[in-house]
Amino acid sequence: MDAQGRGRADNIDPADQWVLNPDTGEYELRLTPSAPQSAVPGPRSRSARAAAAGTEPESAAGRRGTADTEPAPGRRRAAEPESAAGSRTTAPERDAPEVPGPRRRRGVPEEPSPGRRGRRPVKKKSRTKKALLWTGGVMAFVLVGTAGGAYLYLEHLNDNITSVSDDGASTGGFSKDKAINILLIGTDKRTGAGNEGYGDSGSAGHADTTILLHVSKDRTNATALSIPRDLIVDVPDCPTEQEDGSSEIIKGTVGVRFNTSLGQDGRTPSCTMRTVTELTGITPDNFMVADFNAVKTLTTAVDGVEVCLAKDIDDPDSHLKLSEGTHTIQGEQALAFLRTRHSVGFGGDLSRIAIQQQFLGSLMRKLKSNDTLTSPTKMIKLAEAGTKALTVDSQLDSITKLKDLGLELGKLNTKNLTFTTVPVVDNPAEKVKATVVLNKGTAPTVFRMIQDDVSFTEVKEQAKASKDAAAAAAAARLKGTRSAASEVRVRIMNGGAESGSAQATLSWLQNDAGVTKSENAGNAPKVLSRTTLEYAPEQAAQARKLAAVMGLPGTALKPGESVTNAQGLPTMTLTLGKDFEGAGVSLTAPTTVPDTVDKSTADKVECAK
Repeated sequence: MDAQGRGRADNIDPADQWVLNPDTGEYELRLTPSAPQSAVPGPRSRSARAAAAGTEPESAAGRRGTADTEPAPGRRRAAEPESAAGSRTTAPERDAPEVPGPRRRRGVPEEPSPGRRGRRPVKKKSRTKKALLWTGGVMAFVLVGTAGGAYLYLEHLNDNITSVSDDGASTGGFSKDKAINILLIGTDKRTGAGNEGYGDSGSAGHADTTILLHVSKDRTNATALSIPRDLIVDVPDCPTEQEDGSSEIIKGTVGVRFNTSLGQDGRTPSCTMRTVTELTGITPDNFMVADFNAVKTLTTAVDGVEVCLAKDIDDPDSHLKLSEGTHTIQGEQALAFLRTRHSVGFGGDLSRIAIQQQFLGSLMRKLKSNDTLTSPTKMIKLAEAGTKALTVDSQLDSITKLKDLGLELGKLNTKNLTFTTVPVVDNPAEKVKATVVLNKGTAPTVFRMIQDDVSFTEVKEQAKASKDAAAAAAAARLKGTRSAASEVRVRIMNGGAESGSAQATLSWLQNDAGVTKSENAGNAPKVLSRTTLEYAPEQAAQARKLAAVMGLPGTALKPGESVTNAQGLPTMTLTLGKDFEGAGVSLTAPTTVPDTVDKSTADKVECAK
């Protein structure tokens, strides 16, 4: 069954299965589980494979056994139907699951006290219901209820989720105490009724729309970096898990379109992840993939997204026909809006990216609105649509993990979410311009700002005091007297830079910078992501001089101990990390976006031209 069919197999609105119990003031669930089918290349998760085979994966309850516990004082145990109890150990079919009866909240009396009127318990607000999850190609909430019956519903949502292996291409998953990088991929795969007019017929699906979403460590800002599908890149070799559990290395290709990093030659989303790392120097924590049906189901779940056009559009290729002005679109029309390109801007993929960014900004405003947050019906529809329409990596294969990610992303204010695109220029090797290549003048700055967690917007809610203090301490290391270049004594080690970098830097320092007391110490004992300069307190003046010569930021200076060189003299240690780009190239992080880079923020309404 296709992705769209999964949501309509029983012709039941999931929101109608979430019923308010007037005795408790809680929502209780009555639903029929359904199993997802992946539209993304690569082996599916255990639950998806079991569903495809016509069997039900063992429930979490079944795995835990049936140990009984006494009800808490003041709370009575809900009567449990025999079939529900049996499902905990034998996991039979659950075509029409029983739902436990209403339970009274702890501390709520069975009868009102004499002389007082009984009242319905106050329903507690749930942080989980406000968990924000931004999804591949489009963005959506995963909003999970914590009322009566929530356990069954969580199990149901877990069964909806389809995952494929990240094949070791990620960081291992996002962390709550670090910056977050999520790779969002929208494929052009045709699945589901009504999609015959779109995408590549018979294709496994390519990386048609790709966004690297970076959320700052302090959660005050985020950058959504669009990667053009026609950007010429080198796709690396990709170790890829096969259906039988074995691993196969899919050979890389030099000088091809970015969109071939998925689907081509059996490549899975993990290969797109590796390609992004090669391109930007940023390793994503997780990925999410959505196809055409995700656009339809998610926009329908929120009752449409408002978009603005600066002119009439009648595009026979995307089937979009809209007049100038503001419109609320959903389903098939929303997909057509995201697919149009010949009728906007210059008629190419870069113009379509601008349309997509406008759409995503509007969707974020809709999702953050009270109209969505306070509607149980919309929350359930979003949870259903989001978990069915998406394929995630193996580090995000449960609703609990998605919820945790959503809670982190939900801390962001939309005014500090910046949309931008990888800076590119027309491919100079082509007479008829069809592809683009990196703009080497500005792209490295954009990548470096994301790597260094620098905001693309002016964040008024400044970072925590500890972050400010650390920045001030780093800046202070650069202030003070500097030694003469001829007095700087340093040994150079390669800790992750390109082969030969230590020798090249030594030559540059001695011949161009006057740092003659320098030496090549070979490879460092471990690989570093950032270049560092370690020195003893009495060498601070030398460290400041070398930092000025090489363009080292204050964060690269590490007060510590010196080492003794072959002549028995104290020497600083400069370790070239993965961020080292060459002798004479400054490593000081940029703090502003180049003027030539287009950007917009999610809080502003912009009309497509």
